[in-house]
Amino acid sequence: MGLLRTDIWCSAFVRRHNDLGNMCVVARRGDLIAGQVFVEVDHLDGTISLFTPAPMASRKDDADLVFQRRFARAEPAKVRERIAREIDFDPDLWVISLDLRGDDPGIEVVS
Repeated sequence: MGLLRTDIWCSAFVRRHNDLGNMCVVARRGDLIAGQVFVEVDHLDGTISLFTPAPMASRKDDADLVFQRRFARAEPAKVRERIAREIDFDPDLWVISLDLRGDDPGIEVVS
């Protein structure tokens, strides 16, 4: 089975977190079918973590989206600067913003 469309994956991710009581929104929409997804986690303590797509070599066969932690509880300005640079490079990028006090956004993360 192929990968899930980006718009459907993002919609499901947002709905799941909102159903769990976490504030989650699509902060930026990209290509509906194959846009990359960044997940920005605001820990509600003045820090933000950023999860970006993992390199293809670290993914299992036909795994859906797999992420790597790019920033862990970093300053918001640093994370937003990284997102802005990526948008300049890839205008099809999606950004999901999640408010979560914990560290587990419920995505597959590789080391």
